[in-house]
Amino acid sequence: MATGVPRWVPALDRPALVALLLGIAGVGYRLVLTVHTVPAGNSDEATFGLVALHVAQGRAHPVFLYGQRYMGVLESYLAAPLVAVAGPSWTVLRLPLLALYALFVWLMYRLTRRVFSPWFAVLVVGLLALGTERVVRDQMTAVGGRPEVKVAVAAMLLVAVGLAERTVRHRRLAVGLFGLLAGVATWSDWLIVPYLAVAGLVLGYALRRELVGWAAVLLLAGFTVGVFPMLWDNLTAGPGQDSLSVFRRVDATGGPPGPLAGRIVGGLTEGVPLASGFCPAEGCARWQEWFGLLYPVLLVLAAGLALVALRRRVIHPVRPVVTLALVAGAALTLFGYVRSPLAASDPLSSARYLSVLQLSLPAVLWPLWVAAVSCWRGTAGVAGRLAGATATAVLAALTVTALVATGQFATGTGGIRAEERQARRVAEVLRAAGPRHVYGDYWTCHRLTFTTAEEVLCGVLDDGLYPGQNRYPAYWRAVGRAERPGYVLRAGSPAERRLTELLAAGGVPATVTDVGDYRVYHPATAVRPWR
Repeated sequence: MATGVPRWVPALDRPALVALLLGIAGVGYRLVLTVHTVPAGNSDEATFGLVALHVAQGRAHPVFLYGQRYMGVLESYLAAPLVAVAGPSWTVLRLPLLALYALFVWLMYRLTRRVFSPWFAVLVVGLLALGTERVVRDQMTAVGGRPEVKVAVAAMLLVAVGLAERTVRHRRLAVGLFGLLAGVATWSDWLIVPYLAVAGLVLGYALRRELVGWAAVLLLAGFTVGVFPMLWDNLTAGPGQDSLSVFRRVDATGGPPGPLAGRIVGGLTEGVPLASGFCPAEGCARWQEWFGLLYPVLLVLAAGLALVALRRRVIHPVRPVVTLALVAGAALTLFGYVRSPLAASDPLSSARYLSVLQLSLPAVLWPLWVAAVSCWRGTAGVAGRLAGATATAVLAALTVTALVATGQFATGTGGIRAEERQARRVAEVLRAAGPRHVYGDYWTCHRLTFTTAEEVLCGVLDDGLYPGQNRYPAYWRAVGRAERPGYVLRAGSPAERRLTELLAAGGVPATVTDVGDYRVYHPATAVRPWR
């Protein structure tokens, strides 16, 4: 009997083996960060965690995030079984996202290898394995949509390529799966709509005449199933409470757009490098901004190479079509981003809206790879060799820049971990000695409630100690019924100064406990200035 590797273990060639090792390194890096709660948790993520807790307990099955009507909570549903077994924690909440990251890297390797080349796919996996705080935060924190929608689009493009090249056995099931993924992504996060649109065009190119019959029915059926939670919620929503109306109101609160030049510069020199992992979260140094300026040039070059490949038909035409789709998806995403005033006023925070550009990384870097490979093989003339040497230098510079930025983040997590330990200490103090019903600011409340597994409930106040953004009104009502609610405020904050003024004016004594940068006030009688 022959011995050796079992038949079910696929044979890996050299590029696949290197990509596997790089992917494992990327997963391991993020697993270590996850165990240490890096990046630190916050109230936005805690709200997803509270949804997961309520789903695990059978108390609620929301379609959208509490306090919103347009952000899907698939991440909460993925975490709910783990929360039911292990209880709520940041690590438990993020483990499904780690699995989504691993799946995304694998799909991107498969897609890049199939559309472009094997060793180029290794480069893409290597860059995806790295990660600054901005990149890791978008990948590994449950703040809505981005991890799962990238997986969906990568899988949809692979399905479309397989259908076009007729390597898919069950074509009808594949078309239904394409529609299902598109529907789930639409429910989860609307940022992915540009990529869903271009992926749909690739599917249309792959199927052509088939879309007239059964394929159209299965595509629509799959999409309907995937988007059904959102459809049902919108059909039963009150006037003005449908997702589109709410989203329009949110979009209208952004203020005037500001000068176009400022938005373009902010989007390219800060947003793109931040989202691509070439800058620390504090912002890009001058020497790190160059990739953002080069980005639109590379998009144009990638589109040009794809059009040439379509004309010459040296490869299956669906491959350059996928390249064009990735270019168009990136261009549309950038266009939507620079329309926002945040591109100029707050690119450090708003760069998260560009995290989906990771899908287009292969198309963006492909012109550089083609030029570099031509130079290495000696198939180019003098001008080609010069361009190839320049492209090689650019790829090396990109890799070094990403490595440096990742190293800066990985070796500088002490402050993040200290801040997380302080938040846990506040939770421990309140668990041990009370009060169990408190008021605080937005960035304190849901984080505190999630960390304590709802043993401490918190109502949100603004700086003037008036009701703030209470995403889950039940907590506000519970704290409102408490006989002697406490306050958890940052020392020296406007809210704390306002509270001390009220306590002094009313002659109300209060016990005060200092916990790091926080102060826990427990007045002898209730203090509620808004009543």
